[in-house]
Amino acid sequence: MARFSKMEVMAAMQRTPMVPVYYDADPEVAKNVVKACYEGGVRCFEFTNRGDFAAEVFAQIVKFAAVECPEMIVGVGSIVDAPTAALYIQYGANFIVGPCLNEEVAKLCNRHLVPYVPGCGTVSEISRAQELGCDITKIFPAGCVGGPDFVKNIKAPLPWSNIMATGAVEPTEDNLKAWFASGVFSVGMGSKLFPKAELKVGNWGAVTEKCREALAIVEKVRK
Repeated sequence: MARFSKMEVMAAMQRTPMVPVYYDADPEVAKNVVKACYEGGVRCFEFTNRGDFAAEVFAQIVKFAAVECPEMIVGVGSIVDAPTAALYIQYGANFIVGPCLNEEVAKLCNRHLVPYVPGCGTVSEISRAQELGCDITKIFPAGCVGGPDFVKNIKAPLPWSNIMATGAVEPTEDNLKAWFASGVFSVGMGSKLFPKAELKVGNWGAVTEKCREALAIVEKVRK
């Protein structure tokens, strides 16, 4: 079961609207990355379902975070079907993210009051996701579907929309300013937060600093 309620997840994503997106097959590496992000101010973390036995790694992360990062809200990404979503909910996923919209996943998540953030690339998909009870919709891949201008154009006819942008989001002031000026609710950020060379040598402090810098920029550009 999820440790955090749907309302708590939504509130946390609004307070700290940058969600790191990460996967590693090694649970010890993943735990260190989660801890580094937490120390950098992150409070929502998306572990992606992208490798063999990813669910087993996820289960270890959830147990670790409950003790070492008590305010960290851990969710799972890259979910495309309801059975997989059900497995991760059983392992304690606090939110479910997908690259596409799946109506069965939406129904499952609604039943458990777990936020579902589906990937959408059109206004029609976003509208359908909202009909299915999705409080946040993810434009993905954000850079390819139109970038910040796409968000602005969505928010005109659908101003109530809470949009997460993932893909083409970078921890720079120009990039984040453009996204938040467009009206995004939050952003998802992957490899730019996790320099391979630093992870290879276990320099977790570099991840902490990247997160801290990115969140400082977000706080600045949202004012």
